[in-house]
Amino acid sequence: MSEELRKALTEAMNDEYKARATYRQVMSRYGDIRPFVNIVEAEERHIQALLPLFHKYGIPVPEDDWDSKVEVPSSVLEACRKGVQAEIDNAEMYDRLLHLTQEYPDVYQVFLQLKRASQENHLPAFQRCAERGQEGGHGRGRGRRHRHGQGCG
Repeated sequence: MSEELRKALTEAMNDEYKARATYRQVMSRYGDIRPFVNIVEAEERHIQALLPLFHKYGIPVPEDDWDSKVEVPSSVLEACRKGVQAEIDNAEMYDRLLHLTQEYPDVYQVFLQLKRASQENHLPAFQRCAERGQEGGHGRGRGRRHRHGQGCG
């Protein structure tokens, strides 16, 4: 196991933890709104996809202390915009990590799948949410609870 692999897996896991914590915080403030309710579940699956790689290569799983580190955006619209940027950053991170893990085909494949999910699913969902918010009013009603299925998405 290389130090490079340890750093790559740790960075990926921390990024997934951060996303999950952020999206949970958004839902805590604004309710179970889309796309957050769907994407937070996907982030959990991403974490579960990474865990076996830590175990296989004997790398300690980083502690998830992100709930205390993330800030809740001031509106749903801001949350959607931040989601767009977070998913762009996530794909860029995986591009970089893919180059570092070519010697580990299993890690490479998981990273590739997570990058695709970010680019093909999460990013478009947040983009739609941000576009709808600009059209008319998402982001007003700070603290208002939404029923499942309402909001952006």
